[in-house]
Amino acid sequence: MSSAIPWLAVYGFGAHIKSTQKKLIILNKGIVEEYPLEEVKNLLIVGGHTLSTTTVSHLLKNGSYISFFEPDGNPVGLIRPSGNCNDKEIQHLQEDLPRQRYATMIAQASLRSRLIAIERLQDLRGSDILYDGELQILHNALDEMEYLVKLDEIRRLSNLTTDMYYEILSRDVPKYFNFKRRTVRPQCDPINAMLSFGYAMLYGNCCVSVIGARLDPDLGLLHEGQGALVQDLIGPFKAVMIDPVVCSTAQDSLKPDDFELTSSRCMLSDALVKKLICVFKKSIDNQKIDRQVNNLLKAIQKMEDFTVMY
Repeated sequence: MSSAIPWLAVYGFGAHIKSTQKKLIILNKGIVEEYPLEEVKNLLIVGGHTLSTTTVSHLLKNGSYISFFEPDGNPVGLIRPSGNCNDKEIQHLQEDLPRQRYATMIAQASLRSRLIAIERLQDLRGSDILYDGELQILHNALDEMEYLVKLDEIRRLSNLTTDMYYEILSRDVPKYFNFKRRTVRPQCDPINAMLSFGYAMLYGNCCVSVIGARLDPDLGLLHEGQGALVQDLIGPFKAVMIDPVVCSTAQDSLKPDDFELTSSRCMLSDALVKKLICVFKKSIDNQKIDRQVNNLLKAIQKMEDFTVMY
């Protein structure tokens, strides 16, 4: 376990989590992993596992946190050492961040990642999916973000370029899937349904890391509301880790029996969901997500400058 990222996650189901005075022991599907107990500052339990009360006591005495999540990564609860107030200290540091500057960096990184995704998509297909002037508009928006001073202005331009990106993306998808733009729930076409499913997996993985770093997931920079910080951090990763999988699936293997359209929504088949889970597990880079979260934590603690990965 890297000391640079002081949290350890146990995913899935059926693991047995035990400990000695000095070691944390995880037995999962016949594989035994051991970690020095003093290095585990936050044990993240995602899904259903067996945890001994002795291990809970050992971790709490060590000053460690234990965080619990649903299988999809949504947080359930937290056990913390008695008298520990480190979370409040980090939250105050989060609140003191220069929000406009950080929001600009996140919006720029998200747009850069989408520009790269468009270029790669065109190279892959060997055809131009852009209309005249669109690329220039997106590059102009990227430059303009540098000079915006109000959060509302940054959000407006970020939303505008995001809408443009999905409209461009729709041109690479067969028309009979009826994907024209990114829509809010409930999703009424299979492309939006697959995007939402992939983003949910990405959100869950990032949420685990955010809580592992003891950051407040609701205290966003560019976004607002529940899970705002998580949405900030996954924004630059969507075009890299999720969108290419969805576009490739739509182009190469998506069939009518992979989804069902009702009067109000599109439901993905169990077979397609299982397939997407396998592919997204490979495309979602948890180590990169952890580094992104750790970059923010170090910036908050004034140890390093903030850099946004994509």
